[in-house]
Amino acid sequence: MLTMIYACDENGAIGKDGDLPWRQSSDLKHFKLKTLNKTIVMGRKTWDSLGRPLPNRRNVVMTRQEPLQGVECMSYEEVMALSEEEEVVIIGGGEIYALFLEETKEIHRTIVHTMVEDADTYAPDIEDSGFYLIAERRAPAGEKDEHEMTFQHLIR
Repeated sequence: MLTMIYACDENGAIGKDGDLPWRQSSDLKHFKLKTLNKTIVMGRKTWDSLGRPLPNRRNVVMTRQEPLQGVECMSYEEVMALSEEEEVVIIGGGEIYALFLEETKEIHRTIVHTMVEDADTYAPDIEDSGFYLIAERRAPAGEKDEHEMTFQHLIR
């Protein structure tokens, strides 16, 4: 099964200048909870922004460039085949989300209640893609958060 997880602003922005455009400790904890002990798939730019493999997860990178040293790389077809055997979580970036949207069955979306100026990466538009909301929880900004947020769980 394919699952996506991402945080976006109120306009769907997920990135700016190769990084997250906010500091949301509560969302990072949510991300960890939803991805721990699973296979996570990301594009090369997301891999570069992390700087290291995320612990206690199988880290897989998709890239059009030469395979990266020290990390497992897969093609679209290989990721799809793996998703038939286990849950695979797509963690970004924008191109990777768009590539797998049609095959995704579940989305964990955090809406960060802000609007990022000059954002350069966006989540795919899921408005007419058959997803429906099954759970939603609004959370105030915690001690280490810049903004309030809403955690959503969508399926199709």
